[in-house]
Amino acid sequence: MFDLSGRKALVTGASGSIGSAIATALHAAGAHVAISGTRESALTALADTLGNDRVTVAPANLADPDEPQRLAGDVDKAVGGIDILVNNAGILRDNLSMVMKDDQWDEVIALNLTSGFKLTRACLRGMMKRRFGRVIGISSVAGVMGNPGQANYSAAKAGMMGFSKSVAREVASRGITVNTVAPGLIESAINESLTDKQRETILAAIPLGRLGSAEEVAASVLYLASDEAAYMTGQTLHLNGGMAMV
Repeated sequence: MFDLSGRKALVTGASGSIGSAIATALHAAGAHVAISGTRESALTALADTLGNDRVTVAPANLADPDEPQRLAGDVDKAVGGIDILVNNAGILRDNLSMVMKDDQWDEVIALNLTSGFKLTRACLRGMMKRRFGRVIGISSVAGVMGNPGQANYSAAKAGMMGFSKSVAREVASRGITVNTVAPGLIESAINESLTDKQRETILAAIPLGRLGSAEEVAASVLYLASDEAAYMTGQTLHLNGGMAMV
């Protein structure tokens, strides 16, 4: 089950905890993974951890509007075609809407949403020729519920879900599926700094009573990338411990 042998995957945001867990899961299932992010040292360390076999390190700053096309082209040449695209790159620029600056809005939309569109567009032609493809976006519970101080982030993550549904309808006849995973609160370095009171408040809003793990997000991505998920498209897997029951 979940055998990705011979498949080639591009994972963006792979220098972060969720991205690295996704790359690790796809690699363990047999895929060749191209790992992209802005911190080359972290990517190199991940490649070393994976053994440098079936791994391509592909640094990119997707905030640059020309980088998605360049990255997709370079990876396509390096690995011989991209079968699985995981749009995971993202940033936060939090602020209340009434004082949010234009650049805080623009930067988040550009990286969290527009770069994913551009990468998807760049990868689709090859997927259509091969009559196989998996496009998987990492959205967020914030795109479903909204979150104070995150109008930009919530809009981008909701946009990813709508964008994915539209593309799913466009390419389904060519054997390409397009889905998203919407994680809730995930254990991370940022959350390690929470006070006991803050953590207690957060956990009270989660019926399962705990934060999720990057590995649980990766498991959902692995499923969506697999042949077993061939009949699932235009969907969002909500991985939030019951925080939002959609």
